[in-house]
Amino acid sequence: MDEQYTEMVKDHFFNPRNVGEIKDADGVGTVGNPICGDVMTIYIKVKDEIIIDIKFKTFGCAAAIATSSILTGMAKGKMLDEALKITRDDVANELGGLPAIKLHCSNLAADALREAIKDYRKKNKR
Repeated sequence: MDEQYTEMVKDHFFNPRNVGEIKDADGVGTVGNPICGDVMTIYIKVKDEIIIDIKFKTFGCAAAIATSSILTGMAKGKMLDEALKITRDDVANELGGLPAIKLHCSNLAADALREAIKDYRKKNKR
């Protein structure tokens, strides 16, 4: 594995948290990057505007998997409006940084979360 990856990135790649699918998800967001081929899907369960459960499925590189994993931990338990404020920089910083060539991965994770929240709000007319 690339020496440019932090220990936190390696930990979330080798031991990803919240992997899987929520069958009866309240919101689902899928995004992809055609250049590198990474695809992420985020599933959320929402109660009283709070993300009570969140899972992900990611097809991609170590950085894509690590950013998906860390993002789910960052968003769980947050109000939807608070979760929407999570930026690509927040995700990368939480991992202790990413190589510049991999920064687009953190953007995908934040975008997938936004799409899941958008999907939830569309289904619930909010």
